[in-house]
Amino acid sequence: MKIKNLLFVAFVLAGSLTVSAQSNLLNAKTPDEIGKKTEAQLNSDNDKPLPYGYVHDRDVLMGKTIWEFIDIDERINFPLYYPIDTAFVGKDRRSLFDVLVKNIKNGKITEVYADDYFNIKKSIGDMASTFTYIDTIPAGHDEINNYYDDYKSGKKVLDPQYINKTELGADFIAGYKIKGYWYFDKRQGELKYRLLAICPVAPEAREIGKDNPDVIDLFWVYFPAARDVLHEAKAFNDKNSAMPITFDHLLNSRRFNGVIYKEENVYGDREIQQYMKDNSQMQLLESERIKEKIRSFESDMWNY
Repeated sequence: MKIKNLLFVAFVLAGSLTVSAQSNLLNAKTPDEIGKKTEAQLNSDNDKPLPYGYVHDRDVLMGKTIWEFIDIDERINFPLYYPIDTAFVGKDRRSLFDVLVKNIKNGKITEVYADDYFNIKKSIGDMASTFTYIDTIPAGHDEINNYYDDYKSGKKVLDPQYINKTELGADFIAGYKIKGYWYFDKRQGELKYRLLAICPVAPEAREIGKDNPDVIDLFWVYFPAARDVLHEAKAFNDKNSAMPITFDHLLNSRRFNGVIYKEENVYGDREIQQYMKDNSQMQLLESERIKEKIRSFESDMWNY
């Protein structure tokens, strides 16, 4: 009897999740109603990020902060990158970069910093030149030189055709840097991971179009403060489009591939490439060594 009740509850939950994922697709009478939940769905929803459990400092037997780089050219990381062209997809499908930038602009994400130690806060105004670059093309300079007095006095205004405006979009993202904390919870006897921050890596708008442009850390978002926003945004599920994955779930469950490029250390948290110079293979091996060192701690706890 208990098994039957358990199966019934599981079936009801699966059905409710499917209805939520459809977002009124099958009941909409006009395209405007697609994506809008009915009043009954809103009342039955309890759609919030899974809360983190409280961890006392005394329960952390071992802890290690590491930094990883997520290369969006890897197929497993495509859900973080696509779609890059939003003109041909629905409003509910956006890349992680678009979600972050949009919610920084509208004020829903406020914990934005210039560095990964959260020392200096950043506003969207501070990043304006990073996202947008406005320049006058050579023909525009010729136009100004020919009618310099008129432009100086304000009699003439430069035609927009002489102005080149470059916007930094999701298609120029090279990857993401993440900062996380691995710790061994002695109360539960388990090695766990907590994501602390995420940072998109891309060239500045002024660098777009150049050969081999330099990429920079655009901004660091304190991840726990952005979980509600990332839970509302959905990443594409290639196996079942009726069950999209939230970005919060995708990142917390580590459904991506990242390479460790730094760990906290006595040398001022220097990066691997600073002491493994000009040797990519050795850098990858050092990254795997750090990963294995953290992983081995848990198994060593149960060996006598």
